[in-house]
Amino acid sequence: MDKEFQDRIEPLVSDHKKELFKKVLNDRTRHLTVVIEDVFQSQNASAVLRSCDCFGVQDIHIIENRNEYDINPLVALGSTKWLTMQKYNEKTYNTVDCINSLKEKGYTIVATSPHEEDILLDELPLDKPIALMFGTEAEGLTDKALEMADVHMKIPMYGFTESFNISVSAAMCIHTLTEKLRKSDVKWQLPQREKDELYFEWLKKVVKKVEFHENELKKNHPKRS
Repeated sequence: MDKEFQDRIEPLVSDHKKELFKKVLNDRTRHLTVVIEDVFQSQNASAVLRSCDCFGVQDIHIIENRNEYDINPLVALGSTKWLTMQKYNEKTYNTVDCINSLKEKGYTIVATSPHEEDILLDELPLDKPIALMFGTEAEGLTDKALEMADVHMKIPMYGFTESFNISVSAAMCIHTLTEKLRKSDVKWQLPQREKDELYFEWLKKVVKKVEFHENELKKNHPKRS
């Protein structure tokens, strides 16, 4: 039914919007993904989402241990509509499940931290998919997250302050790594199948009364509903 549904709603979207979708999808990547562990300040959480959208990172993984991930719409500016977000909140401590899931998908887990033995941001290899982990504003990543990470990475700093705000840190890391990816020989773009899936999802998000069109199609194809 998905193909018929897409054929039904696609003419309802302007050519300009459809071309914009396709252009953005050509710049989207899942080679780099972002993980947020227990961030509690909504403006920081929302700013990270906005940076992911702006720099073409499609997926964000949200770990809720003590704190619920709260979105500030004035900061996110609608970025949540275009991102694929997965939350981990079924247990008291969900970090292990998130990391294990990403490792099973082939991601290298990169913990951002300011320790002296860490590698620098511009030294991080990108030949394999990367999951960047960011922790809470006050405490950073949990000990278990740091223990399970494959790599510890830091942003070089030259002042007295020991760390960046999480939203600033995330933006710097995402920008640096996506620019490096785009200039590399790494196959960082989405496969066509995933582009098609997201294109369909985005169409549904901009069509008014999309449920009406879906229900009408189900009436015509009751066995497919």
